[in-house]
Amino acid sequence: MNRTLEDYLALPYTIEIIPDDGAWFVQIKELPGCMTEVDEWDEIRPAIMDAMRLWLGLALERGRPIPEPVGIVR
Repeated sequence: MNRTLEDYLALPYTIEIIPDDGAWFVQIKELPGCMTEVDEWDEIRPAIMDAMRLWLGLALERGRPIPEPVGIVR
């Protein structure tokens, strides 16, 4: 099955949120290097979705393997 960017964005990836000196460090556990940092709690979701779009889009464009979310078994 060939998934699209939107298909991958809809999967339940693990979002890790770490307080970082008055800000928030956010990363997707299953996507190495997919991370961002924000100053406000309300900025977390839009910022990590932007990071995921960039990470996943580049992986799809280059034909790189994209890990499944933790807990998904094929």
